[in-house]
Amino acid sequence: MSTKILIQGGPALHGEVSVSGMKNAALPILFASILVNDTCTLENIPAVSDIAISLDILRQMGAEVSYLTPTTLRIDTRGMTDVSAPYELAKKLRGSTYLMGAQLGRFGKATVGWPGGCDFGNRPLDQHMKGFDALGATVTTDSGFIHLKSESRLKGSSIFFDVVSVGATVNVILASVLAEGLTVIDNAAREPHIVDLANFLNSCGANITGAGTSVIKVRGVERLHGCTYSIIPDMIEAGTFMVAAAATGGTVRIRNVIPKHVESITAKLCEMGVTVKEEEGDTLLVKGQSSYRNVNIQTLPYPGFPTDMHPQFAPLLCLANGVSCIQEGIWEHRFRYVNELRKMGATVVLDSRTATFVGGGKLYGAPVDAMDLRAGAALIIAGLAAEGKTEISGVDYIYRGYDNIVEKLAGLGACIQEVTVPDAVPVDGRH
Repeated sequence: MSTKILIQGGPALHGEVSVSGMKNAALPILFASILVNDTCTLENIPAVSDIAISLDILRQMGAEVSYLTPTTLRIDTRGMTDVSAPYELAKKLRGSTYLMGAQLGRFGKATVGWPGGCDFGNRPLDQHMKGFDALGATVTTDSGFIHLKSESRLKGSSIFFDVVSVGATVNVILASVLAEGLTVIDNAAREPHIVDLANFLNSCGANITGAGTSVIKVRGVERLHGCTYSIIPDMIEAGTFMVAAAATGGTVRIRNVIPKHVESITAKLCEMGVTVKEEEGDTLLVKGQSSYRNVNIQTLPYPGFPTDMHPQFAPLLCLANGVSCIQEGIWEHRFRYVNELRKMGATVVLDSRTATFVGGGKLYGAPVDAMDLRAGAALIIAGLAAEGKTEISGVDYIYRGYDNIVEKLAGLGACIQEVTVPDAVPVDGRH
């Protein structure tokens, strides 16, 4: 049996929706709890499969985890040991890389299986290793595992990243929080989830300054303590609902948003002719219309336009007047959704890291396959705006990062449902 999402396109989205906690903030904070060696209460946790896998990893390593409410959990890492993370679980998500910095920081050593996650092409760990080496750890690899070890307490250092890397920035922060002395991270990532991680660790007694800028300073402390902390709202989920409202010509009030985090998304929507109004500090009102202007998009590290919102804009560009372009500046394999959009009638020309969308036409429902998390979100938006029925396979990718997205969209008037269907049987009858 397999799960699919069925969408009958056409209805405009109307109503209110609340954004869940950010998966990309929750993951590093969950693994950062290893360093705390105490009990933490974490609020606004999204119900997505990547979080469930992360909690299973922590449990198997000795942590005690319990949910107090559907979005609040208590995690006690006092009983954790320096055992290796379960390989079969760690390889399922990219965020398992954060186990390296967290275990190294607490235990002085770590063994982690090579991480998994969505396939966006080459996602090297060289900047992570550069940081660990600068702090005094030795790094070796064999048989799909990464081994880190420090013979003594890690020592602060100055680290300049050759490229901006969210993962490497997170890992060096994790490894240096309990290190001796001052660590300076130059050319650091500036994303909101970097700031959220630093705020969480500071709430536990860490001394981190500069998060949200390109230079982060971490002054090592002797120990951390537990705290209660609430995860920031998911800017990518908010952006996805913003584009869905525009693509269907609807009017949607999106609550639990930090407007500053979605400024680049808001700017592109307004450039196309969408109305976006800020209300009450944490609410955005998005009003679509029947016709949109073409735009060009280039993805960049934050505060530039996020690569995680690039696929969701693609269906909207198919509907806009004229020719639009998306230039992908982060991941070379981001465009794997293009062939699926073509099945729905899109005219897209792909050249290396640039896609050109010939707009002004219509999208039509079709059987399509989600190739990764954000590609799946793009296909949902395409299905909502299309004529006829769209059947999306590969929905496990979508559930990695979207909390109850089917239910939330249905609450806005979308004709969308999740169905379980028998797996196809080969023509010759063999399995």
